[in-house]
Amino acid sequence: MGQSEGASGRAQTPTDVIIYHNPECGTSRNTLAMIRNAGIEPHVVEYLKTPPSRAMLEQLIERAGITPRALLREKGTPYGELGLGDPALGDAALIDAMMAHPMLINRPLVVSRLGVKLCRPSEEVLDLLPASQRGPFFKEDGEQVIDETGNRIPAHAA
Repeated sequence: MGQSEGASGRAQTPTDVIIYHNPECGTSRNTLAMIRNAGIEPHVVEYLKTPPSRAMLEQLIERAGITPRALLREKGTPYGELGLGDPALGDAALIDAMMAHPMLINRPLVVSRLGVKLCRPSEEVLDLLPASQRGPFFKEDGEQVIDETGNRIPAHAA
């Protein structure tokens, strides 16, 4: 397989994975750890330090198949103060707010050759990984989501 331009703007090989990450977020840390548990060292973008461009953010939203409103983070952000709950606000206004306040961008967003996804809960990343898990995985809260053979444990069985 050749290379193509990935959502980070750099050449993407078949095993490249990019995570838009906030190290202060447990879901983001769990997602990053699951990527590494598959033997993949992703390109980590700490988006609060290095926010995506508007064009990149729009591309990520489109490729993830979600709306800008679905990517908005409410908790611990100026969401309420900015009146972003107003259903009359259009996509452009919501993206404007995310560009002005990157903390409004929910995380983690993960990009791979298999797609783009907002990985909430963190196990959503498993659909994007081109490699299997290499053993058991426990989230930071102790919940086991991958068994000893590298298989996903169904949510109802956990």
